[in-house]
Amino acid sequence: MRFVLILAFSIPLFLHGQVTLDDTVVHDKVMVCPQYSSAWTGGDLVHRFGFMNLVGFGAGYKFRNNVFTILDANFIFGNEVKIPGIFSHLVDSYGNITDVNGDVATVSVLARGVSVNGQIGKIIPLSHRDKNSGLMIHAGAGYLNHRVKIETQTQVVPMIELDYKKGYDRLTTGVNLMQFIGYAYMPKQSFYSFYAGIYAMQGFTRNRRTLFYDQPNVPVSTDLRLDLLMGVKVGWFIPFYSTQKDYYIEY
Repeated sequence: MRFVLILAFSIPLFLHGQVTLDDTVVHDKVMVCPQYSSAWTGGDLVHRFGFMNLVGFGAGYKFRNNVFTILDANFIFGNEVKIPGIFSHLVDSYGNITDVNGDVATVSVLARGVSVNGQIGKIIPLSHRDKNSGLMIHAGAGYLNHRVKIETQTQVVPMIELDYKKGYDRLTTGVNLMQFIGYAYMPKQSFYSFYAGIYAMQGFTRNRRTLFYDQPNVPVSTDLRLDLLMGVKVGWFIPFYSTQKDYYIEY
């Protein structure tokens, strides 16, 4: 994490000599960006999932005062599920789960989810030579959904197929808050437009299933959960160029 922060805030020094005269004027701009985020879990979520990844897409608009709005959606995925014994009642005396043909089944459990956030923020220039790039700060709110995905490949295991999966998937949804701070490099006309920094998300969620099949005698909690995600986020601004030449005269 320390290395990422050093890299993110040293980028402006490297790019300082790459700007043009046109970048000394603040421009409005369409912002469309694919993005990736690492995600360490915290709060109640750490007891269910380990490290996860977010891959998504954002679209928004930056105004001439460097304030911007953006809407993004992310697909959440990971391989570390921390629910011990979730299928222990389905295991036979040999320690196997069998499919409909009596063969040993390969069952995988994975972390899956979705987040959608509307955000508002501002780019604070760090140099008068490049007023469209600088410290990027934004915050927003939206929707968070996460669950356990059960995979049996091409095999059929009747007790964990179709609607039976709902008894194991721990579906959880709710309201989400999100904050970000980092650096954005956004010259008017350049293929190399990007941002990088650190973020945090706080999900105020609830379990949406009324019964867990692996714990039939344990009431499902209806309490409000605090699901935390935090990590490094990077994105690339897809360039859009105007066919009309803009001219600026400075005195």
